[in-house]
Amino acid sequence: MMTGRIILILGDQLSPALASLKQGDRAADVILLAEVMAEASYVAHHKKKIAYLFAAMRHFAAELHADGWQVDYVRLDDPDNSGTLDGEVRRALGRLEMSRVVVTEPGEWRLLDEMRGWPETQLLPDDRFLADRAGFAAWADGRKGLRMEHFYRLMRRKAGLLMDGDQPVGGRWNFDAENRQPAAADLLMPRPPRFAPDPVTRQVLDLVAARFPDNFGTLEPFSMAVTRADAEAAFAHFVKHSLPQFGAFQDAMLAGQPFLYHAVVSPYLNSGLLDPLVMCRTVEEEWRAGRVPLNSAEGFIRQIIGWREFVRGIYWWRMPGYKQVNELAAHRPLPAFYWTADTKMACVRACVEQTRDEAYAHHIQRLMVTGNFALLAGIDPHELHEWYLAVYADAYEWVELPNTIGMSQFADGGLLASKPYAASGAYINRMSDYCGGCAYDVKAKAGPGACPFNSLYWHFIDRHRDRLVRNPRMAQMVRTFERFTPEKQDQLRRDADRFLTTLG
Repeated sequence: MMTGRIILILGDQLSPALASLKQGDRAADVILLAEVMAEASYVAHHKKKIAYLFAAMRHFAAELHADGWQVDYVRLDDPDNSGTLDGEVRRALGRLEMSRVVVTEPGEWRLLDEMRGWPETQLLPDDRFLADRAGFAAWADGRKGLRMEHFYRLMRRKAGLLMDGDQPVGGRWNFDAENRQPAAADLLMPRPPRFAPDPVTRQVLDLVAARFPDNFGTLEPFSMAVTRADAEAAFAHFVKHSLPQFGAFQDAMLAGQPFLYHAVVSPYLNSGLLDPLVMCRTVEEEWRAGRVPLNSAEGFIRQIIGWREFVRGIYWWRMPGYKQVNELAAHRPLPAFYWTADTKMACVRACVEQTRDEAYAHHIQRLMVTGNFALLAGIDPHELHEWYLAVYADAYEWVELPNTIGMSQFADGGLLASKPYAASGAYINRMSDYCGGCAYDVKAKAGPGACPFNSLYWHFIDRHRDRLVRNPRMAQMVRTFERFTPEKQDQLRRDADRFLTTLG
C-alpha cells in the first residue's frame, strides 16, 4: 500500500493555489482528475460549456505534470469509466493502491453532501475567496435584510483595494450611477481575443460532438481560452482595450454585439484559471497609473469582491433550503423559446440566440431581458435556475442560484435584493437597440401589437400589489396602477392574460 494520498481536483478547481495542492507532496501524492458523465449531464449543459471544461481540465493536468506532480487522468471515453466521481475515486484507490483521499471542498452543495459520506476523505476549505463561509454567516445572522453594498465595503477594507487609508478613493464607495449609459452602434468596440483549438481541444470537441449531440448550443466555432496562459492573455486584452469604457457601458445592449466592453473572462475565473485578487489588483494598478477611469475600475472590482463573494456567502449560508424557495408562487413552465429562440420578442430572441452561439450573455441581458421576462410572466424560478445553470459557460450553482432565485426572480422574498428587478419595455428600449427591429411596438401600452413587457409589467404589479405596496422601492408603482381607470386596468390584465395563454 502506497503511503501517499489521492488529491482529487474538480473541473472548477483548476488553480495551483488550491488548498489541497498547497499542502500536497509531489513525491508521494497523486493528482486525480476525471471527466464523468454524472457531472456532464446533471443538467443539459451547453455543448461549449462541456467542451471548455474538459479541454481546460486536460490542459491543467498537463500543467501539473510539467510542474512535477504525478497525475492520473480519466477521460470520459475510457471504457472503464464508472460515470461518477465517487466511482472514479474508488477505482483510483484500488488502481494506485492508496487508502486516503483529500479534496478541496466543492462549490456545490450536492457534491459536498455526497463527499461527506465518502470513506477516508479529508475535505479542505476552499480559501480562494475573501470571505469564508463561517465569516459570512457570522456577518449575516440576525440581520433583517442583507445588502451587498454593506458587505462590499467590508471586502474593500479587507483587501485594501481602491482605499485611501480607511476610506474609499474618490470619496465614494460605489460609482454605479455613472455606469448606466446606453451604447451607440457606431462605437468602436474591441472583440475579445479568440484562440484556435489545439490538438488536445480538438479531441475534446470531437468527443462532445459524439457524446452530446442533442445538447443545447452550437459547439463550433470554438475559440475559448483553455490554458492559464491564454486566459491571462484574454484578461490582459480586456484591461488594455475595453476596461476604460467598461464602466460607462456595462449595462448597455446592442444587437449583433454580444460582448461590447465586457471582459468575457468569467468562465476562466469561475473554473480557477484566473485569480480574482490578481485581477482586481491589476485593475487597481491601471487606475492608479491613470489609464482607466475610477468608475470603470470600481465597477469591475465591485463585481468580483462585492457581488461574487456576496452571492457565494448567501448560497452556503442558506443551502440546502434556499434552492426550494418560491415566495412569489410562480409556477408557469419555462417557455420553449428559451431553448429555440422562436419568439417575436426581439430582445428575448437576440439574447437566446447569443446564448446558443456563445454560451455567454452579460449580466443585464440575463437580469433585465430573460430574467425580467420570467419574473413578469410568473415562470417557475427553479426551471429558470436550471436553464441558466445549463446554458452559460460560467454557471456553477453557488454563483448562479442566488443570482437567479434572489436577484432575478425575487423568489427569496427580498433576502438578497431590496426590490424585484421588474421593468417594462421602456427600460429595454433605453438600454438597447433591440426594440427598433421588433414585431411589437415598445411605445404602445395596450393592444395586440404592444410590447408584451408593458402589459406584463402592470400584470406583475397588480397580482403582487399586497406585497409590493410594503416595499419602499415599489410602492409608488402600485399607487400608479391604482390610479389607472378601471377600464385601463382591465385592458392591461386582458392583454397580459392573452399573451400568457400563448406560452403553453
